[in-house]
Amino acid sequence: MTAQTRDAGSNRVARFALSSSFDSRIRELLPPKNLPAFPPSCGFALVLAISTLSACRSPTEAEIETWNEPALGWQEVWRDDFDTPAGTAPDAKHWNVEIRPSGYNEELDYDTDDRKNSFTDGAGNLVIRAIKENYVDPQGVTSKQPFTSARLNTQGKVEQAYGKFEARIKLPVGGKGVWPAFWMLGNDIDDVGWPLCGEVDILEMRGSRPTVIDGSLHGPGYSGGSAYHHFYELQSGSYGDAFHVFTFEWTPEAARWLVDGDEYQVKTAATVKQAGYRWVYDHPFFLIINLAIGGIYDGDPDSSTVFPQELQVDYVSVSKLGGTKRGNPQEGGKIFGVGES
Repeated sequence: MTAQTRDAGSNRVARFALSSSFDSRIRELLPPKNLPAFPPSCGFALVLAISTLSACRSPTEAEIETWNEPALGWQEVWRDDFDTPAGTAPDAKHWNVEIRPSGYNEELDYDTDDRKNSFTDGAGNLVIRAIKENYVDPQGVTSKQPFTSARLNTQGKVEQAYGKFEARIKLPVGGKGVWPAFWMLGNDIDDVGWPLCGEVDILEMRGSRPTVIDGSLHGPGYSGGSAYHHFYELQSGSYGDAFHVFTFEWTPEAARWLVDGDEYQVKTAATVKQAGYRWVYDHPFFLIINLAIGGIYDGDPDSSTVFPQELQVDYVSVSKLGGTKRGNPQEGGKIFGVGES
């Protein structure tokens, strides 16, 4: 493990890059946390990972790179402030609420469309709540998963290539086995599978380390435990104490991650290509927000983990590169991607 520290205003943050930890290698050999309900083509990737694991240098060893701010800046094209009455479902014009067992990566929650698991609170926030209970479907069948939660995505509704993707989130208080995430998948996942579609983890948090979040980039040859990633650690308090702004900025040449406006990771297309990998971030991606319980990322909850756990979202915003033409999804249509107008 390597570590870097720097002062950011009054906050001192730590940035870490894992290179070959045991848990990250195990994660590389298993299906990703983020496989949608549709079946991606992961068989070949799994075989390739097993056969080449010992010979591959982890690309996470790369140094943090330089970000060039877009000359024309950003222009917001979509935003959800969740300003609806308490108990309202997420806006179906923009969000798909998945209903499925979260069996990937050994997670223990069943994602539901019940309002007890996902709802607006009447104070301008979306709430995703994980509850210790077994899901019972409309036919009366009880699930094997001992927790219920929710997972929302914007596939087919809000998709964009390049831009600024941001959310103000209060993460759960934490505890072992609690796994919140705000992330993105390439909209071609149905056709090419994971990780060829690309994945961006704007944030993930291990509940056992509630002061640290992780931002990652997954693609062919650099997925799972070999993903490009860095950690960002708060100097004081935890992510469950207050809201924080998590931002991912993306141009054709590079990507960067920020927490509360403080940059902590940059990855350029040139560096990825120089390492012999494909830069697959050249097409539209859609957003996902979920609160998983258990699994390989942080293990399963123990007796000290308190339920229910809640993730609160104040807003989600998507901006385009200034001076480019995109559609307006405010009426429910998707944001146009590369080659569209």
